[in-house]
Amino acid sequence: MTRWRPPALHSTSIITREGFEKLKAELDHLWHTLRPEVVKALAAAAAEGDRSENAEYTYRKKQLGEIDRRVRYLSKRIPSLKVAEGAPADREAVFFGASIELENIASGESVTYRIVGPDETDARLGWISIDSPLARAALKKRLDDEFEAELPGGLTRFAIVAVNY
Repeated sequence: MTRWRPPALHSTSIITREGFEKLKAELDHLWHTLRPEVVKALAAAAAEGDRSENAEYTYRKKQLGEIDRRVRYLSKRIPSLKVAEGAPADREAVFFGASIELENIASGESVTYRIVGPDETDARLGWISIDSPLARAALKKRLDDEFEAELPGGLTRFAIVAVNY
């Protein structure tokens, strides 16, 4: 029996200028600031002697591995990203980078989301990935259009109340 797994879905490689700069700053911080500090601490912990019972050494090795893993990911991801600049010509339609206000037709509840790249999503800020079911369903819809989105809670109908860039 094999351990075959279906290939992972590729995420969209589009990002806002702010998100791109944030990822570059994270990579720079990890590589030039944090990693050298951890390497020094690891060397100091290794110099203490018996590594098999040295918790500091074990912790620093694990921390260095996490930093290196993130650096590898960012080093591969950043060159493949495409930065979306400016707003589209049709400002009443929903495209990447739009902040949209939606009204749930069934409950009358109003929510605001910003459609961003998968590398910069943040639920606290209301930033959703362009790959999310809600964003996919809202793309290319216009102001006052209604659409359905298949969400974890089931099929939900929304109306677009506002579109801003």
